[in-house]
Amino acid sequence: MKTTLVQIGDSRGILIPRSFLQQCQLPDVVELEDHGDHLIIRPTSNPRSGWEDAFRRMRENGDDKLLDDVSQSADEWDMREIP
Repeated sequence: MKTTLVQIGDSRGILIPRSFLQQCQLPDVVELEDHGDHLIIRPTSNPRSGWEDAFRRMRENGDDKLLDDVSQSADEWDMREIP
């Protein structure tokens, strides 16, 4: 499909037809990547997606304990800062 770049303030943009948006399921916020002579538009990724469920499972399995003992590695400064 061909489209025209339109002036938007000091920038330029394109209108993406509704059918394309529905087909690609693009959200309101997207990532743009420049690859030489072409542009890639993709949904933003959420790097922490799924963390809440993973932490809940860790708590349920008892895997949410600290791996190091603070009392063994704490120095004078740490002891003043730890309530």
